[in-house]
Amino acid sequence: MTAIDVDTSLAPKAGTADAGLLPTIRLAWRFALREMRGGLNGFIIFLLCITLGVGAIAAVNSVASMMSDGIAREGRAILGGDLRFQLVQRERTPEEASYINSLGEVSETAGLRSMVRLEDGSDQSLAEVKAVDSAYPLYGSVETTPPIALETLFEQRDGRYGAIAAQELYDRLDVEPGAIVRLGDAEIELTGVINREPDILSDGFAFAPRLMMSRAGLDASGLIQPGSLVEYDWRVRLPAGSDAEVMADEARDQFPTAGFRVRTAEDAAPSLQRNIERFSQFLTLVGLTALIVGGVGVANAVRAYLDGKRPVIAAFKSLGAAGRLVVLVYLFQIMALAAVGVAMGLVLGAIAPFLTANFLESVIPVAADASFYPGALLIAAVFGFLTALTFALLPLGQTRDVAATALFRDAGATATGRLRWTYAIGTGVLALCIAGLALFMARDKQIALVFLGGTAAAFIILRGVAVGVMALARRAPKVHSTPLRLALGNIHRPGALTPSVVLSLGLGLTLLVTLAIIDYDLRQEVGTGLASRAPNFFFVDIQNNEIDQFRQAVEEAAPGSDLEAVPMLRGRITHLGDQDVATMEIPEEGGWVLRGDRGITYSAEAPENASLSAGEWWAEDYDGPPLVSFADEEARELGLEVGETITVNVLGRSITAELANFRVIEWENLSINFVMVFSPNTFEGAPHAWLSTLTLDDGGADRSNAVVAAREKEIVNTITNAFPAVTSVRVKDALDAVNSLIAQLALAIRVAAGVALIASVLVLAGALAAGNRARVHDAVVLKTLGATRVTLIKAFATEYALLGLATGIFAIGAGAIASWFVVDQIMTLPYVFDWTVALTTLVVSLVLTVGFGLAGTWRILGQKAAPVLRNL
Repeated sequence: MTAIDVDTSLAPKAGTADAGLLPTIRLAWRFALREMRGGLNGFIIFLLCITLGVGAIAAVNSVASMMSDGIAREGRAILGGDLRFQLVQRERTPEEASYINSLGEVSETAGLRSMVRLEDGSDQSLAEVKAVDSAYPLYGSVETTPPIALETLFEQRDGRYGAIAAQELYDRLDVEPGAIVRLGDAEIELTGVINREPDILSDGFAFAPRLMMSRAGLDASGLIQPGSLVEYDWRVRLPAGSDAEVMADEARDQFPTAGFRVRTAEDAAPSLQRNIERFSQFLTLVGLTALIVGGVGVANAVRAYLDGKRPVIAAFKSLGAAGRLVVLVYLFQIMALAAVGVAMGLVLGAIAPFLTANFLESVIPVAADASFYPGALLIAAVFGFLTALTFALLPLGQTRDVAATALFRDAGATATGRLRWTYAIGTGVLALCIAGLALFMARDKQIALVFLGGTAAAFIILRGVAVGVMALARRAPKVHSTPLRLALGNIHRPGALTPSVVLSLGLGLTLLVTLAIIDYDLRQEVGTGLASRAPNFFFVDIQNNEIDQFRQAVEEAAPGSDLEAVPMLRGRITHLGDQDVATMEIPEEGGWVLRGDRGITYSAEAPENASLSAGEWWAEDYDGPPLVSFADEEARELGLEVGETITVNVLGRSITAELANFRVIEWENLSINFVMVFSPNTFEGAPHAWLSTLTLDDGGADRSNAVVAAREKEIVNTITNAFPAVTSVRVKDALDAVNSLIAQLALAIRVAAGVALIASVLVLAGALAAGNRARVHDAVVLKTLGATRVTLIKAFATEYALLGLATGIFAIGAGAIASWFVVDQIMTLPYVFDWTVALTTLVVSLVLTVGFGLAGTWRILGQKAAPVLRNL
């Protein structure tokens, strides 16, 4: 092909549409395909970065979609019906019963927490007791061992009612089916094991294993007393063709002040669904972090690839190719490679539900029907292409206006030209698109905004750190050590690896330090700090007429102990001022107060473990309209002000009270605290029970100590045997359960953080590989001037060690600040910095930088000098 022929084919023809845009695009695509035939060396890191990020996002959203679909598909079985009515502390009135029964087939259950004791009173365990009728369950089935009808398992034999229990209860009491235990005042026989309970998810978080029996058996136990914390549920199977949502609205209109919580199958497991959405949002953001970190690898790979293509670009420019043609040729190649990386990531995301379905079914009792989720895959693909294009645009733009004479020279560093504003603006627009998509997908916009702002700040700060390290190296005093002098020069010279290394490792290591310290502080606080400050026991459902005898029994069983007791009722907030809670959009922060029933109390005096932040406490003999004291933080989050009113439904009665004051509550000490404390005259004559805490005088001994545990067991056995209707909760057991949840959450977070760290390592490897071209020239020139291989190895190792040290120190500092903010400011827990995490981070940083650096450099040191010197 002659120069004229090539020039004619490369130059756009006059008079064509858009100055030859379409012919230019066709020509660029043709050249891109031709050049790709020769292979695309150096793009492995590019592919892995895109694959990892896209795969993480696709997998998380696919698994979340699978779980959400499972909940929606089995909504009626999870709810137990098409409609579900719930009341706390009271049963329905005849009028309410007549209305509910008219809707369709009804199943009634009653649930409470109580102690299950051995016959001889030597041991006991907390249980979630659920009494069901003959119609239960309306949907789904209860799977038991032995597999026989519930009526048979629950029937009365030899004066004892039967009951079935989860295997965990058998394990706690060390008994087998057929054992006789006591529940309240009655003896019951454990007749079987519950393998599957269809509606367990809709009953909320379980603090103890399930015990299921008939309503007659529960009545015989004597546990249901006036004021007892009993939850009554009526599940309704509607006739075919009925609209559950319409029926629910009609029920709320029919009984606006009854205090019913009415749910449909669309709202079968709201807490679980919220947790799935929150966790998937978090993991999606972590996956996006991995993708953005990988974007740095994309930029490095593109820059290194274009640097290697300078002779080809020079040929294009010399033969008359416009800068637009050059950009399009390599843009097509890069996006084609991005498509391959996205496709591999989508494969990982598509198979994730099939790999995790069995595991999820063992954790969450919802049938996980694995499938392909196009929406989740599409979102991941869009993120992948946007990220690839965002980080490739600047290197491409710098190539457009590089002069051909500069491109023909081989100086060992990437040639760059001036950057046009159009490319910078395009990069900014694409970055905003990524941020907008992440914000659009987020359930909690505030968390997404914090993440996006933190990511942007991290990029800016890490860039500043890199500039600072280079400035320090440039201003370092002269040293006699040749390897150290060469290392300092390599850190600050043009085209140095410093920005890429600091950025690639900085994000991943900072995330690891932050999460590790948060995990450490949570475990320390829950396992040690909180356990030492919290009471030993909580006692619930102490009857009003038994509180004095209960105090006396505790004093005799545990002399010198501290017993705190307060009256407790349950109520649900129905109105904030004139606004109906059922029709308002519940805020994410503080919204938990408006969901379901809350414990409430009354008191003439202000609680000792709280301080007033606004308003004044009422007089001890106050006898005016109802007043209420509200938790300060939750009040602020809900936008409440002193002087406004709230309406609470208690025992079917709506009570409107004025907000008299706000209290700052120390929730973290696990003493008795309530969001709402009312003036005493509000509930005068209302039936209620008491809640108490017991703190033993154990001299600060470790509560895991065998002696302390034995004393606690003896005390609780004495009290619960004397008061069988009272429920006791050992705080250490509750904290152990919390620690177990923290461990599971920490494992998931570590896996997610590991994905980001892997992306950082990939980018580090790519950055070092991209610098190999310049390293070849350095090594050849230095060896020509007399440097030995040992000297060069020492120089490179010193350079990598200094970069790793600087990055590790930054990660420790940034991680410490971030973890302090989360632990101290958000969780309001004591902050402790773990130096083990700091030292581990430094070691990891040094190993990665020095290890990867020397692994790539070793091959460079063997390059022959002649071929390189010929091109200088």
